[in-house]
Amino acid sequence: MTAASDMKYFASADGDLAYREAGAGELVVLLHSGYVDHRVFDAVIPALASTHRVIAADVRGHGASANATRPFRWTDDLAALLHHLDAGPAVLVGVSMGGLIVSDTLLERPELARAAVVCGASTGEFQDTDPWHRAMQAETARALAAGDIEGWLKAFLNYVPGPHRTLDEVDPDITRRLSEMALNTVSKHTPGEKDWHVPVTDTWSRLPGIDVPVLTVNGALDTPDVIAAAQRLADSVRDGRSVLIEGTGHYPNMEKPEEFTAVVTDFLRTL
Repeated sequence: MTAASDMKYFASADGDLAYREAGAGELVVLLHSGYVDHRVFDAVIPALASTHRVIAADVRGHGASANATRPFRWTDDLAALLHHLDAGPAVLVGVSMGGLIVSDTLLERPELARAAVVCGASTGEFQDTDPWHRAMQAETARALAAGDIEGWLKAFLNYVPGPHRTLDEVDPDITRRLSEMALNTVSKHTPGEKDWHVPVTDTWSRLPGIDVPVLTVNGALDTPDVIAAAQRLADSVRDGRSVLIEGTGHYPNMEKPEEFTAVVTDFLRTL
């Protein structure tokens, strides 16, 4: 786990935002999934940092970063981070929510990206019709609204195995680490708290305008709708490619970090 002393901060327009930095070279920015923080990339950062400058951010409202007190967009926070670093454009790598941040950025702030990896995601307007996924969404929403943190965490962790496995088929260290991160983030918020995030709209129709290389990565055990939407993203942009990682679900960066890192590294070599 990252020690607090390893974190860096910068003053955004609405509180301090946190990030971890490692390595040197061309810039790669890692953006984590929802409710957790940059530590989902703990097993990925050392290998990437051996050849690249790696920034792993804590998204606003997550980990060590400040909560929002006014309307904001993820992509504008990312722009503020790169401005603070006096760096970019970068290769943007995002998992789940982080993947949505990447696709938002490609549409709204294309000058920030020279290439992108979108894992377990497509655009922010994606709607999963899979019954299992919809049941998980309903249960996590119910539990959070009721302040039932134990019930929320139980439902949240089911995203790790996905619809095709049970939780006991997953390395318990992964669920332990996710639980620690998720409980930390949830503790920063209160039931019924206002969601200040401003979503990006009209995303699907604008994808053909993206002209940087885009790689979509999915665990083969994720829901079929997630995998299909990622393929649609890859097929819609001008230079899109897709990879499936077998034997893993929504978090290939944690379940199969060596394979995930190899896929990303191979992509970086083509740029």
